Amino acid sequence: MAMTLRTDDELDRALAALAAAEGTSRQEIIRRAVLERYERSGHAARVQESSGRLMNRWGDVLHRLGTV
Repeated sequence: MAMTLRTDDELDRALAALAAAEGTSRQEIIRRAVLERYERSGHAARVQESSGRLMNRWGDVLHRLGTV
């Protein structure tokens, strides 16, 4: 699937530097960045959901411990 990405000078310099340092293409740098961001956002959602469940289950205990 083809996609056009418009960049400014700062992004172009950063992409070129990263691609040269890693010995890969600019496209691969962008691909990795997007996938990494996607994985992190999914992780954050899972942590948020898990925290909510734990607070529902143990919130009263945590509150009591915090007031001792």
